[in-house]
Amino acid sequence: MKKTLVSLFVLAVLAAASFYAQQAGWVTALWVETTGKLSEAQSRPDQKKRQAAPSSPVEVAAASAKTLSDDISAVGSLLSDESVQIAAETSGRVAEIKFTEGDVVTAGTVLITLDDALISAQVEDAEARLTLAKANYERAASLRKSGTASQTTLDTAQSELSIQQAVYDLIRTQHEKLSIKAPFPGVLGFRTISPGAYVTAGTPLVNLEKIDQLKVNFSVPEFYLSKLAVGQKIEISADALPGTRFEGAVYAIDPAIDVNGRAIKVKATLSNRDGKLRPGLLARITVKGAPRTAVTIPESALVSRGNDFLVYKTDNGKAKETKVRAGRRENGFVEILDGVEIGQQVVIAGQARLRDGVDVEIIPPTASAIEG
Repeated sequence: MKKTLVSLFVLAVLAAASFYAQQAGWVTALWVETTGKLSEAQSRPDQKKRQAAPSSPVEVAAASAKTLSDDISAVGSLLSDESVQIAAETSGRVAEIKFTEGDVVTAGTVLITLDDALISAQVEDAEARLTLAKANYERAASLRKSGTASQTTLDTAQSELSIQQAVYDLIRTQHEKLSIKAPFPGVLGFRTISPGAYVTAGTPLVNLEKIDQLKVNFSVPEFYLSKLAVGQKIEISADALPGTRFEGAVYAIDPAIDVNGRAIKVKATLSNRDGKLRPGLLARITVKGAPRTAVTIPESALVSRGNDFLVYKTDNGKAKETKVRAGRRENGFVEILDGVEIGQQVVIAGQARLRDGVDVEIIPPTASAIEG
């Protein structure tokens, strides 16, 4: 019985030892397998690093020198060189209208006459009184010279002559005012009266516009004060005449700044001998600035980042991110005030894939990319 129990105990011990040996071998194998996988995973980044990253294809263009001018743009209104609403200077009935609406007239042309029957009679009466006063004065002067008339008589005759001369001159002036004349050469507008109408002093009759030369009034921000000068050339266009440009010159700059709009009022003049322009037209004005040489690049090269601008230059096959200061933009190009020099290559297409220092592959640019 004891031998049997000892045998069973020995067998149990051997079985347990065999089981633990198998478990230890499985754990060892699992550890070896896991360690191998970790080692393989850790080696993959190194393999990726050893593989060269592909170059980014980009299109480039060289920064170039262009002649720019600091032009100023504004909007204004065209005005007649001279403009007046012709009005009656005295009361009366319209006797005759001597013009047709739209006529071109010269200075002094009689446009309208008022009835002068009454004042013509007054002129004749004043002329007769003046003639009599002259005769009385001459007689008194002759008698005074011969000693038969006193100095008082001569003085009285001279005073009467002066009075009658003044009365005659006054009535003649009133008579002349019945003939309403053009004060300067120009084009007549539409009349507001008809023959037979009674008008009083100040009644508007017709407008007269001098338009062979025009004026244009406009305002620009006070920032441009130092860039304005009398005599400066301007170019003008009007929406009513697309494709046509007119030249003029600044002739006056307001000495005071408009404090409400922080703007400078400017007046310019331009020739209109062909009569294409009309007062009142909306004018688009370009005040020409002094020409200067500037560094420019295609506008497509400019990358906006917050409040800053940058470009990507190419240097030995790599992209170089460069912050720049941009100036004027004109015809698809942008002026670079700082950060790029003439001749340097800048990326004009493909910037979205770039960052500073990445490899780039330059490919031929398209025409649209070069033009900005």
